[in-house]
Amino acid sequence: MNSPLPASNYRGRFAPSPTGPLHFGSLVAALASCLDARSQGGAWLLRMEDVDAPRNVPGAAEAILTCLEAHGFAWDGPVLWQSTRLEAYQAALEQLLAEGKAYPCACSRKEIAAASSRPALDGGLLYPGSCRAGLPPGRSPRAWRLQVDSERVSFEDRIQGRQSQDLARDVGDFVLFRADGQFAYQLAVVVDDAFQGINQVVRGADLLDSTPRQLFLQQQLGYPRPVYAHLPVATNGAGEKLSKQTRAPALEVARAAANLVEALRFLGQAPPDELARATVAEVWAWARRHWQFAAIAPGRGRVWPPA
Repeated sequence: MNSPLPASNYRGRFAPSPTGPLHFGSLVAALASCLDARSQGGAWLLRMEDVDAPRNVPGAAEAILTCLEAHGFAWDGPVLWQSTRLEAYQAALEQLLAEGKAYPCACSRKEIAAASSRPALDGGLLYPGSCRAGLPPGRSPRAWRLQVDSERVSFEDRIQGRQSQDLARDVGDFVLFRADGQFAYQLAVVVDDAFQGINQVVRGADLLDSTPRQLFLQQQLGYPRPVYAHLPVATNGAGEKLSKQTRAPALEVARAAANLVEALRFLGQAPPDELARATVAEVWAWARRHWQFAAIAPGRGRVWPPA
């Protein structure tokens, strides 16, 4: 496994999307990323990933910040808002286009479905490369894609171990700028991690399959590669990730200390029962003293609360 960087170099982050209130799964990711950074004397930054404007819920970003503060989180520096970074994403896209690494695509979803031989790893459609050689006559671009190759992208995850993916076979040329006029998550997260100097990423395993795409994109843009750690995600009894889509309940600020203790237990830590009745500050003090990253068990998901 990759060893954490020296304390003076560590820069981690938590990057929620304002599509709804924070829930238990979000708290787990925030707590693990923060404690990993603080246990090594590193910086912990906060980024609001609001680049996908159609999905943003009014007031959700402010509610997330309030909830994090009520749970005792303190981040370094100001919050970075992706909605203020559109020019940086455009510059990265133009660089890739100028270097022949990205290209415009005129295909509709219906056309891709008709030409695609199989689904992509993420459940979408595997793009067959129809516009790689140029747009068909009379067609206008709908999206812009990054051209991938058949070389396997591999990395060592601090929790999940060795990971490897063939982008050409499993994903295909993926979208950087969408047909609805929005920059894609894959481009925005890579540009922002490089801009903020992030070298340690601790996040949920629901993003594990996205990491090879981000590593490849980092390479194409000449960015450094962070070290990754993907946490098991909290799931409901049906095995569905706790999320806004699966109606995960919002965190109750009134029981912030108890929420933190439950998140610590989910992460393999062993807080005493009485800590759930302590103050938020007391929970954080215990967590800082006893944090053991190695106690986090590998796996993509875990039912919570346990039966």
